[in-house]
Amino acid sequence: MFRIKLLFVTLVIFPSAQAWIKAGYWYSGSEFPVPDINSALFTHLIFAFAHINSSNYEFSISSSDEGYMSTFTEIVRRKNPSIITLLSTWGGESNSSKFFEMVSTSPRRRSFIESSIKVARQHRFLGLDLFGVVPNMPINMTNLGAFLDEWREAVNSEAKHSNTSPLILTMGARYSPTQNFMTYPIDSIKRNVDWVHLRSYDYYVPLKDNFTGAHAALYDPSSNLNTDYGIKEWIKRGLPANKLVLGLPYHGYAWTLVNPNDNTIGSPAKGRAITADGSMSYKHIMWFCKSYGVKPMFNSTYMTNYMKSGSSWIGFDGVEAVKIKVSYAKNKGLLGYHVFQVPNDDENWILSRAAGGEEEDQKSKQSLLVIVLPTVFVAILLSGTAICCLKRKVIMSRVRGKTASGKRVVYPNLQVLTFNEIKTATDNFACESKLGEGGFGPVYKGKLGDGQESLDTYLFDPMKRLWLDWEKRVQIIEGPKISDFGIARIFPRDESEANTQKIVGTYGYVPPEYVKQGMYSKKYDVYSFGVLLLQIISGKKTSNLYGVDKNLTILEHAYELWRNDNCENFMDPSLDNAATTCKLKRYMQVALLCVQERWEDRPSMLEVSSMLKNETEIVPAPSTPAFSTNQDEDQQKYCSTSHAEVYSANMETNSELMLR
Repeated sequence: MFRIKLLFVTLVIFPSAQAWIKAGYWYSGSEFPVPDINSALFTHLIFAFAHINSSNYEFSISSSDEGYMSTFTEIVRRKNPSIITLLSTWGGESNSSKFFEMVSTSPRRRSFIESSIKVARQHRFLGLDLFGVVPNMPINMTNLGAFLDEWREAVNSEAKHSNTSPLILTMGARYSPTQNFMTYPIDSIKRNVDWVHLRSYDYYVPLKDNFTGAHAALYDPSSNLNTDYGIKEWIKRGLPANKLVLGLPYHGYAWTLVNPNDNTIGSPAKGRAITADGSMSYKHIMWFCKSYGVKPMFNSTYMTNYMKSGSSWIGFDGVEAVKIKVSYAKNKGLLGYHVFQVPNDDENWILSRAAGGEEEDQKSKQSLLVIVLPTVFVAILLSGTAICCLKRKVIMSRVRGKTASGKRVVYPNLQVLTFNEIKTATDNFACESKLGEGGFGPVYKGKLGDGQESLDTYLFDPMKRLWLDWEKRVQIIEGPKISDFGIARIFPRDESEANTQKIVGTYGYVPPEYVKQGMYSKKYDVYSFGVLLLQIISGKKTSNLYGVDKNLTILEHAYELWRNDNCENFMDPSLDNAATTCKLKRYMQVALLCVQERWEDRPSMLEVSSMLKNETEIVPAPSTPAFSTNQDEDQQKYCSTSHAEVYSANMETNSELMLR
């Protein structure tokens, strides 16, 4: 007897206020045809830019842009009926003095506000945006705050009297809330603006900087000119992460190198290259690469792309950088991203598709389901029994096939070793090669026929460990290639817990949630990395006990030494370099964050990588490690300290941060 289970799908017609934002600026001066915009890749499109009338301070559109603006919303909705359009006003650079004149008095503010709302409604825009204003004199920032208060009040009042939804209010602001000791009116922004478009780009430009720069660096270990720093400053000063929208530049900059052989980020340069100001759209950069047969490179420190041809050097964000930044935005709890500018993408919209990721595929599947489901519903009911029978036969056939073959092939790209190869690599399973016991039995270290050896071979060998100087260990730490870090992906997606007869991973590297509950988490790999990091630093095994009384695991031993500011005693004795002290302490603190008991408290691998590579980034204080016998006692004692020390090779002082 067979039962047919029907799945009823509930469709959400209206997106929530916290839906993921995928916005894009279309600049009228680009002359890119509006009908050619692939609006299906965006949730919001922003018409840029309106200006301020210098005589009456009203919202002003140039006569050449009138035609574009009047049809913009109608045209972009042809490919995406749910697209939301906004109208942006330019308030930066050459227009800044005019803007601050406008906000300086209440009548001028009222003139602009009323006219902006009127024009937006007239041309079917659902929001207004202010772009380019930067922190200025205190009086100007006070006036900006008053302007935002009045703008929001007018928008709400207009919506109430017209019985419509209020217009969206957004602001395009500098990557950081401060400039030259001046700060945006953050409280007013928080009260009145729906979200802020961060201008997280143009940190370095050829017209001002005589060296090649990562103009949209996500991280920068030697400077505060980076997106990660700016976002943390906004949040630190009171603006919630869910009011921040990350900027993705679809342009780059070209420099002329002083020495073509010196062509990394930060190399000496003598001005712009290729274009009048050095700026290049992504499509132009890709055309240049193709024309000159140049392959772009990716820098994992700054999270950006660059390429070099002759004496020309171009820095930009490609697909890799865009994907990483979108992932970063999601991990940080940001509201979404905006692209600047939409027309700069290539003809296949490769950057916009990369930024959209799997969400576009999921949206297409849901749309297809809505269309197909009513049509085939009756057919499914009539043929249900036959389908179930056929499915059962197929499943039974697969089960018999797997049983006969004796193995389950799920990941064909994994390297497969024969028994003889393993036997040779482990010296016939010699006792000296045994590392410990796993769920399936003993775990051995070995050397493959192509010369590859496990890291343990070097860490725990009294002679070979001398080959691993501090520089080599840092390279291993910051560029791990350890097979256990893929453990979480070995489980099939439809399994919610682990089979206790199928222990996966190496003894000592398995997190507590797996050992105690048979559950695997997305922070499984983070825990394993933390254990490995402590081993690389100390040269100690997970199977031994340490401390004065020889009763502490490697995790407990590391935590006790770190807590007592005695990290030097944890370092591998074969390493004797005082210059490594600061980095050692930082590595230990990051490792201890990775091996905390609760998987929710562990950082993501992206955050781990950032903390390891960026010596100026604040590292939180860890709680007692997993499997600790003194868990409760240590936690109670240490929580009273309420601060975390941050170590940097470039700093002689310690910073403080409240425990997360």
